[in-house]
Amino acid sequence: MNKLLPTVFALIASASALNAADGGVSPSPYTLTEVFGFPLTNAMVTTWVISIALIIVVRLAVGKPTLIPSKGQAVMESLIEGLRGLLEPIVGKKAFPITFPLLIGLFLYIMVHNWSGLFPGVGVFGFYDDHGELKYWMRPANADLNSTLGMALVAMGAWLFISLKVAGPKFFIWELFGNKADKVETPKLIYIMLIPIFIGVGFIEIISIAFRPISLSFRLFGNVFGGENLLVSMTGIAPYVVPAIFYFYEVLVGGVQALIFTLLVAIYVGLMTNHDEDHAH
Repeated sequence: MNKLLPTVFALIASASALNAADGGVSPSPYTLTEVFGFPLTNAMVTTWVISIALIIVVRLAVGKPTLIPSKGQAVMESLIEGLRGLLEPIVGKKAFPITFPLLIGLFLYIMVHNWSGLFPGVGVFGFYDDHGELKYWMRPANADLNSTLGMALVAMGAWLFISLKVAGPKFFIWELFGNKADKVETPKLIYIMLIPIFIGVGFIEIISIAFRPISLSFRLFGNVFGGENLLVSMTGIAPYVVPAIFYFYEVLVGGVQALIFTLLVAIYVGLMTNHDEDHAH
């Protein structure tokens, strides 16, 4: 074992140095094979492996919930309570029960997959294709724009469903195009003149909503992909000591980016659902 570890680290360093020489991590995932005519990429393999591992670890750690929690159950309960205290004021009490499973799922999924690039073997081991190019078996899921864009589209689809279910279609349309001026205190002529202005603002808001999946996906992809290239470059320059600092940095970035993505989705939901009765009326 003592002789094996230096060999493994040497292989990792050599592969990372090769990546750095080739310009860093590829911006697109590698197609490993095809299944029923659809490409199977290394990012998809990582997604399935890490997701299954996450489910198994959580199930084994929590087990059967008991009144006196085990250590694993206590950790999960602390995480749930912490996120609940953070997210409930944002989305509102009415929307919280239907929104919280989505938000905690996004947070855990993104955080674990952000950290997946730090696991030994991810982005290192692979095979040579017919052209002599090294292709890696696994790639961090969030370093693939297809993955982050798909997740952002699912999140925005859930946002639309939750907003319509909790706030109702009538309030949803009013929130976009309705005249927000006080009808009692605003002079009638000014109130009428404000109607086309608010309708125009509504169309601008629709454009903003359409760009939300793009901003969510590119922000997450950019940070994770940039972090992968940073680790590859630092490992290629100084493979044994210097990268450790950046590994700790990427652990922090992975958690922060997961929290930012989750908070933004919560804010989008809260803008439609977290209104008091007077405002909604």
